[in-house]
Amino acid sequence: MASVEERVKKVTAKVLKVDPAKIELKHSFSADLGAESIQSVQLVAMFEEEFGIEMDADAALAVSNVRGAIEFITRVCKEQGVAV
Repeated sequence: MASVEERVKKVTAKVLKVDPAKIELKHSFSADLGAESIQSVQLVAMFEEEFGIEMDADAALAVSNVRGAIEFITRVCKEQGVAV
């Protein structure tokens, strides 16, 4: 199974139409990867689908970069008993 990082990059690349190989942990979804607000909402929905979890929308949208998303999703998966 792919790591949380690989899966986050895969979803991000699909939603934002960027090369997953060019996505770095430090990248901001908006400033570096060009996410607009609607795409940020799409990312949250796609992450929920990819990992089989439910995230608090406000908390999820407050995450600004790839590393933060990985940490946030990992924490939510643990809280909800989803293996990653």
